[in-house]
Amino acid sequence: MSTPERDWFKSSYSSAQNDDCVEVAVTEGAVHVRDSKDTTRPGLAVGHDGWALFVRFAAHG
Repeated sequence: MSTPERDWFKSSYSSAQNDDCVEVAVTEGAVHVRDSKDTTRPGLAVGHDGWALFVRFAAHG
């Protein structure tokens, strides 16, 4: 069974050289995160609630 292609995006804070950044793709069941320098490696999938907590913590950290 193949995995559907996801719409990945980078943060607006990503550097102009496109290094040291993560990409995020939001699906119905999870938020997927991967290393933008090596997109062939497996990424991380977290639930929407967990992602929201992480983003809030990062914004105020």
